[in-house]
Order: sequence, then structure tokens, then C-alpha cells
Amino acid sequence: MENIEEILLDIELRMERAVEALAREFLTVRTGRATPSLIENLIVDYHGTTLPLNQLATISAPEARLLVVQPWDRSAIEVIEKTISNSDLGLVPGNDGTLVRLAIPQLTEDRRKELVKVVRKKTEDGKIAIRNLRRDAQDKLRSLEKNKEASQDEVKRAMDQLQKHTDTYTSEMGVRANKKEEDVMEI
Repeated sequence: MENIEEILLDIELRMERAVEALAREFLTVRTGRATPSLIENLIVDYHGTTLPLNQLATISAPEARLLVVQPWDRSAIEVIEKTISNSDLGLVPGNDGTLVRLAIPQLTEDRRKELVKVVRKKTEDGKIAIRNLRRDAQDKLRSLEKNKEASQDEVKRAMDQLQKHTDTYTSEMGVRANKKEEDVMEI
């Protein structure tokens, strides 16, 4: 059976991972600038196998509003183009036979507002994940108290510490969300 320190350490690690997962999610939200992370995880059906785009090609951003996808196998160009076209990114790919170029258009005000909503939704989902982790830890701590493996005072102190972790990581998510919203709204 876990003790209080192990429970708190485990929860803190898991909360930290939730913040990192949110940061990775934010990379897929488009801003006005071209960034390879925007498309690198698009799933491509290549010869009956589904792979992320970054395992089929090199993705670079040579200019602020241009992405270049250079497949390692030229026969994959059409499949890559089709995948990008079918994604919800609103990008129109063009190829010259050896690579795919994606011009990143300027975001409209309406599209920016939609993306801010996406950022807020992802943030709220992340905060829910943190609160679920807190609830799981609270249940474990209560069971320690119930089974007489920890005193009421120890559990109370642990609950306070748990709440501090929760507050810290949810506020960290809020800070990252505000930064991403600023990036999205930047013209």
C-alpha cells in the first residue's frame, strides 16, 4: 500500500505530465506563423499503414508563412497532399513533384476567435484532468485514514498539500493558455 509521500509525489508527477500534454496540444493550434508541429502529427495512410506525417517526411518552415514537406519517398506526395487537404487546418497544399508547399494564409478575425475557443476548450479539458487526479489522490488518502494507516492530521496536511499542487498546475495551464491566446490573436 502506498504511503502519503508516495501518493503526493505520484500525483505531482501526473499533474506535471498533464500540463506538458496541454502544451503539446497547443502546438497543434494554428497561429499566424508557420510551424512544423502544426502538421507533423497528421495521420497518413501510406501503403495500408497509418503513420504520423513526421515519420514519412521532413517538415520545415523556411519562411514565416510557408511550410515545406519533403517526403522520403516521392510516391507518398499525393497521399500527403490528400491528408493535408482533408484535415481541418484549412491549408491548400501544392507540390512540384519532389516536395509539398503549404502557404499559411493570414488568419481572419473570425478564425482567430474560433481558435481562441479551441484553446480555452483544451485548457478546460486539461484542468478537468488535474481535478480528476486530485480526486483520485483524495480517495487514496481517505482510504489510508480509514484503514488506520495514517492519522487524521497527516491526511489533512496531505490534502492541503494536494490542493496546493492542484492550484499550482491549474494556474500554470491558465498562464500557458493566455500565452497561446495572445499568439493566436497576434496579427
